[in-house]
Amino acid sequence: EKSPGAAVFAGMEGTRPVLVEVQALVAPTSLGTPRRAVVGWDSARLSMILAVLEAHCGVRLGQHDVYLNVAGGYRITEPAADLAGASALESSLAGAPLPADCVYFGEVSLSGAVRPVAHTANRLKEAEKLGFSSAVLPQGSPDLPKGNSRRWSEIESLPDLVARIAGSKAALRQGDDED
Repeated sequence: EKSPGAAVFAGMEGTRPVLVEVQALVAPTSLGTPRRAVVGWDSARLSMILAVLEAHCGVRLGQHDVYLNVAGGYRITEPAADLAGASALESSLAGAPLPADCVYFGEVSLSGAVRPVAHTANRLKEAEKLGFSSAVLPQGSPDLPKGNSRRWSEIESLPDLVARIAGSKAALRQGDDED
């Protein structure tokens, strides 16, 4: 569905690829200290992603409550979920839905760089099998399939992702103006 704050993570459970929805809600708070709540994800990892978004992307979350949930009761421990989490958070904050046919995976470093993760081909193959036609993944990912009809976007850093989501919000606004 086209609702802000949802990103599909192409993850690995052992050697098996799995697709899981990461849901985020970023809402203004009236409290002095904003609330941070997570279900199915590491709260320290969320804090790191929020700090990187603030420091390197100019995303101000200090006056917002942040809720992050992994759908279906899954528990994600893989750092490759960083990109999906950041995408869901930015999507919720911007009010811009992410493409429903897209999966996300990649590790975010403290510098804001998006690092490649293992099993890229397996993740993409499973996503394609389940009807996903595009992916956002780290630049320089190993074992990318050649000659595949799939579309993927390679990004180098978290600011690239934030700009892409902000650009989709602008495109949505422009489309609404034309109606």
